[in-house]
Amino acid sequence: MPTLPITLNRRPATLIEQARWLCRERADATAVVLVEHEGDRRLSYGAFFEGAARFAGALEACGVQPGDLVGLVLQHGEAVLSGFWGALLLGAVPSIFPFLSDKLDRERYFDSVRQLVAHSGVRVVIAGPELHAPLRDRLAGIPSLAAVLNVEAVVQVQGAAPLEEYLNRHPAEADATAFLQHSSGSTGLQKGVMLSHRAVLNHVAGYSAAINLTPDDVVVSWLPLYHDMGLIAGFIMPILQGIPLVLMSPFHWVRDPKILLWAIHHHRGTLCWLPNFAYNFLATRVRPAVIHGLDLSSLRAVINCSEPVYAESHRIFLEQYAYYGLRESALATCYAMAENTFAVTQSALETPPPLDVVDRRALMEDRRAVPVDNGLKLIIPTVTLVSCGVPIPNCEIKIVDEQRRPLPERFVGEIALRSDSMLSGYYRRPDATAEVMAGGWYFTGDMGYLAGGELYITGRKKDLIIVGGKNVYPQDIENLLNDIPGLHPGRAVAFGVFNESLGTEDIAIVAEADTDDPEARADIMREIRARVAQSTDVTARYVHLVEPKWLIKTSSGKVARRANRERFIETVLNRIPEQRG
Repeated sequence: MPTLPITLNRRPATLIEQARWLCRERADATAVVLVEHEGDRRLSYGAFFEGAARFAGALEACGVQPGDLVGLVLQHGEAVLSGFWGALLLGAVPSIFPFLSDKLDRERYFDSVRQLVAHSGVRVVIAGPELHAPLRDRLAGIPSLAAVLNVEAVVQVQGAAPLEEYLNRHPAEADATAFLQHSSGSTGLQKGVMLSHRAVLNHVAGYSAAINLTPDDVVVSWLPLYHDMGLIAGFIMPILQGIPLVLMSPFHWVRDPKILLWAIHHHRGTLCWLPNFAYNFLATRVRPAVIHGLDLSSLRAVINCSEPVYAESHRIFLEQYAYYGLRESALATCYAMAENTFAVTQSALETPPPLDVVDRRALMEDRRAVPVDNGLKLIIPTVTLVSCGVPIPNCEIKIVDEQRRPLPERFVGEIALRSDSMLSGYYRRPDATAEVMAGGWYFTGDMGYLAGGELYITGRKKDLIIVGGKNVYPQDIENLLNDIPGLHPGRAVAFGVFNESLGTEDIAIVAEADTDDPEARADIMREIRARVAQSTDVTARYVHLVEPKWLIKTSSGKVARRANRERFIETVLNRIPEQRG
């Protein structure tokens, strides 16, 4: 039986060394199956890397050198995959940028891309034909930028050096930065997470062991490639390990979610990663009539990752798809972040992740996870938490208090990690790096506790809101609202409220209005919703205007986000049940 090329005991020094092995040993094997509107399209490893060589030639013609940054602003498909690896073949540093969606305000989007390109010193941007001209105009004058290339011209490049030459130049060292993953805040200047070749390969080895990856596995994914889960689990790992990847656009999937299920059916997919909201989405948005004859029995793991995991989401997903062969043992969980390449912990496969039923009051007030047995569940308010598993090989975690001192089991604190697949630092941000790294540990800002060696996530230290897999920083939303006529500047607060029916968070905004006029207040609320939708690619479910002195502030005069969230839930949502629909 063939073995994986990258294991805990055997791994190449760089991604290019592994690409060379793949071209030699797996040239005719399937690398990627692209699920497109016109049908599925297969790419062998040979064809895949030949396409990457064309991109390498186009970048080289623009003067790209080893270590230069290459930004990819491309729709999901063959071009973004080839562009990424084309930059790697030159020893350049690729980064996939979020793509402009219909919901985003174009001007704000282009401004954010310009900020990112200028700050990072990007050398070349490759853009799709629909964005090439506006990006070329908007990015003009940035000193570091040599060119904005139209991807349609790149794929027609003739005369690039042979693939073999790129594979044998040895442009990279093991500790050189392979690529950047940008933090997933929806607005503002994003931090570039620097990941070395060594860190990425260490992670592929460790995570492959954690999920018992085999040469017979098939990964099926719709996940965005600018997010760590999509980039690593849904692209880098299967490519490097020589196992088939079945890939579709997230835009295509959202419009037609059944395509993921049929891709698993047709290609006998065994592994799939999903954010929690997707379990609810698939359970409620796919009609039985369109999946008659579906077979999901090939799945050995559907891994819930990237946003808080909820037991109810697993329950309704299993309830909907058990008839089609989905086994309860296939439900799994993972805790991950770009700063550790991807996975930090992983639940055991072939058995559902453990559930921990704890005293809600003790958890929220005493920051302790006190177990509640079945006999007391009816008289003590409880919360059920789903384990995210145990650390993957060569990774360790600890829970610390506000002084970064270790806490015992079942005490809630900040999660810290140390591994051989961590970031080298944030690109051109030594200040940000110093804030979160000390003594070889990375301090995540996420809150949780350990019980029996299993990690349970309880919240986010910095109040990050996660909506349908998208990370939204509340301060970014609040900043959008400061100049709305009729709102008191600086008197708006945004936070997340969990939506049980969708399995993800809704955005709620509470703002102080300077007017009592009903028509004016209606206009303010419409403007708030419009700005959030245009600037963050998410929508505000709740917009609540309040009178002066309603908002709770800290001793320094700042609006207290967590306290206002609790007040909103208690005084607004809990008293108007129909709003929670």
